[in-house]
Amino acid sequence: MNNSTPTGSIDYTQQPCREQNIQTIVNFYKSGCKPEKGYVGIELEHFIVHANTHMPVRYSEPYGVQWMLEQFEKDYPTPMYGEDHQLIGLSRKKNGIGESITLEPAAQVELSAGQFATLDQADRCFSAFETKLSGLCDEIDAQVARVGYQPAVHVEDTELIPKTRYRFMDRYLGGKSVWGRRMMRGTTSAQVSIDYESVPDCLHKMRLGNAMVPLLYLICDNSPIFEGEKSPHRIMRNEIWEKLDPGRSGIAPGVLDPDYTLEDMAAHVLDTPAIVVPTDEGEQYDTRTFGEIYANRPMTTDEVCHAISMLFNDIRLKNYLEIRPADAMPIPQVIAYAGLIKGMFANDETLNRLDALFDGVTNETANQAKHAIEIDGYGASVYGRPAYETADEMFDIAHAGLDASEEKYLEPLESLEKQRLTLADVWLQKHENGED
Repeated sequence: MNNSTPTGSIDYTQQPCREQNIQTIVNFYKSGCKPEKGYVGIELEHFIVHANTHMPVRYSEPYGVQWMLEQFEKDYPTPMYGEDHQLIGLSRKKNGIGESITLEPAAQVELSAGQFATLDQADRCFSAFETKLSGLCDEIDAQVARVGYQPAVHVEDTELIPKTRYRFMDRYLGGKSVWGRRMMRGTTSAQVSIDYESVPDCLHKMRLGNAMVPLLYLICDNSPIFEGEKSPHRIMRNEIWEKLDPGRSGIAPGVLDPDYTLEDMAAHVLDTPAIVVPTDEGEQYDTRTFGEIYANRPMTTDEVCHAISMLFNDIRLKNYLEIRPADAMPIPQVIAYAGLIKGMFANDETLNRLDALFDGVTNETANQAKHAIEIDGYGASVYGRPAYETADEMFDIAHAGLDASEEKYLEPLESLEKQRLTLADVWLQKHENGED
């Protein structure tokens, strides 16, 4: 693989510690190798909106998102603070499961939790959280907006939370194009993470994950509204992330090449502009690449973790695999999505079936598939066959990989897929019929 980068030509002779830092990043990836199988982690983001107008509930307004976060403090004893010591997150460990409540740039409320051994555990955890969140909304005449894009306003009319990282990201990504602020202030997502047991297993699952990305965007499409109007096409999330900063987002360069390595992914990290750099004096704005910033010294583990967090690819490799194409959805569909991922990646048999299903997919054909789906949805031609045929088989593989007691969790998404519909389609149908 070559060291291509969206920032142009880089003189690697000016990075004497480059190979050492590549190995440090690779070692971090290797630290994620685990013998356990079948665990999933979930991150789910939601906007909180005023019930009568669907305008966003802001962080700083009276009885706003900051107040809502404070109501969780009793149950989540570990706080996280932003600028001026303002509360921006909480965490706890309950029944062996780590849970964190954090805020995205425009006060989207996120629960991150796992790893879950069973889908029932995940369902109970997220349902309990959302029950309390919905109760708080009722107190202030608000509601949880269970869609993938801000439902009522243009993103320029939203308010950033008091977090230095987000101010710098808004400055950098907003300066590149309109898509950066649309991503930060306008989107909400559902992300599922899975483990790997070895380097070959990691690379195998990463390739398969990227190959199925176009179908995952479609199955989890829940963005009927974009900037106050009906979305111009399907899988709006893809256009936002594809355009916000090529290379940093979308499908990582070269990741579907058969000879792709962890070293290639580490080089991708080093060749990405930092935007934010943690220092002893606090976070600093810096548009050099991470390779340039750490050209003359080895990176620490914390610096590696931060650098990886500044990439937003469809499949993000940390010391686990983070699968990122899904819009935010209601809890039943989120658990169904986690079940789909869990079942497909369950064992050698399901992985072999995925190999056959996605044989020969390249970065180019995967991106072509995304654009075809934007236009034709389940009727699009994807990898030489209709998208619905591939989606059908993905659910069949997931059924084969799940225990019988867990297959029921697939139904909320599978029933839509069998009708060749998405949550966005259902929302638009109800809206056109005058239903809430």
